[in-house]
Amino acid sequence: MRLTCPHCGERDLREFAYKGDALALSRPEANAELQAWHEYLHIRDNPAGPTRELWYHTPCGSWMVAERDTATHAVHRTMTPAEATK
Repeated sequence: MRLTCPHCGERDLREFAYKGDALALSRPEANAELQAWHEYLHIRDNPAGPTRELWYHTPCGSWMVAERDTATHAVHRTMTPAEATK
């Protein structure tokens, strides 16, 4: 599998580290209700299909979000975390 770093272009998967669901980009505020934190930390979907994931590109030290299909491994789009939260 190949991923496209928003800064370096297309690279081999071995240059990246998977860091989890991109849900981390929308975590609750520090003063949020306990229920919001419980759902954020413990209640997660595990979809077979389209998802958004956080990846770290080791050579350039940057984070990115990949929109990827977990059933087919097709990467549809990559972007910076700032672009993903717009």
